[in-house]
Amino acid sequence: MESKFKMLNAVKIVGLTVLAIGISIFLYGFFVSDYSAITGIGIGTVMGAIFIFLMGVFFVATEEMLEKTEKGMRSIQ
Repeated sequence: MESKFKMLNAVKIVGLTVLAIGISIFLYGFFVSDYSAITGIGIGTVMGAIFIFLMGVFFVATEEMLEKTEKGMRSIQ
């Protein structure tokens, strides 16, 4: 159970860090820079942070479901 909390905390910290970087890149590209490509990079970084967070939560949920199911194969006779 403790490994799930560690995994969720790690995903949360990494996701929040990448999200903050993405928001700052987006705001810099939108308000400060004249290049529109920087705004796109910021949007992509924010989307990557969301993807990282969702995949981490999915892995934790999958691990929990696998622990709850029976191991082995059933044979119907």
